[in-house]
Amino acid sequence: MRKALDTLYDSAAWIAAAFMVALLVMVMLSIAGREMGFHVRGTDAYAGYMMAGAGFFALAHTLKRGEHIRVTLLLQSLGPGARRRFEIFSLAVAAILAGLLAFFSAKLCWQSWQFHDISTSNDATPLWIPQMSMALGTFILFIAFVDEFVSELRGTRKAYASDELLRNE
Repeated sequence: MRKALDTLYDSAAWIAAAFMVALLVMVMLSIAGREMGFHVRGTDAYAGYMMAGAGFFALAHTLKRGEHIRVTLLLQSLGPGARRRFEIFSLAVAAILAGLLAFFSAKLCWQSWQFHDISTSNDATPLWIPQMSMALGTFILFIAFVDEFVSELRGTRKAYASDELLRNE
């Protein structure tokens, strides 16, 4: 099971990377079009779709690598037992919120498909297509939070050392 979950998170990261490359292509196409006097319809809208897709698909992988922003000030002041209880509580709340976000993202995608909702931009893209990346990305994030929650309950959760002080600007 661990290998399947890690493969899911890594696959989501690769999809996010592909969205980033597609975003670069859209931006470069837009720049080249301006310089050479042609216009490709929808490049701005597609760049936005690609950026959203990259962000949502990267969420789970970022969580599993310990790179999400954490408020460690409170955690550092707690003892080991209280810290563990707080982690369990926090992960349970995060899993519930991620599950709700995934559910309502999927519901939005489904409704856009049912109502044949299209983009108001000049590309007229059916909105369920870009919304699918949000729904899938948040569903994978939900799985990652449940994975973290179960790992914390079992006592097998990987603790990431905070190198927050190294990132000050």
